[in-house]
Amino acid sequence: MLSVEDWAEIRRLHRAEQMAIKAICRRLGVSRNTVRKALASHEPPRYQRAA
Repeated sequence: MLSVEDWAEIRRLHRAEQMAIKAICRRLGVSRNTVRKALASHEPPRYQRAA
């Protein structure tokens, strides 16, 4: 699961430093889909227990 710190770092790198998605993936070691999902979400990830 993506941590709140990683989520914030992804958004900062993309928005403030204009870093490409592929470059963020290489730097943080996460997949492109994870980066895309983090950029699309408006609130940080939170843990939800399975029912």
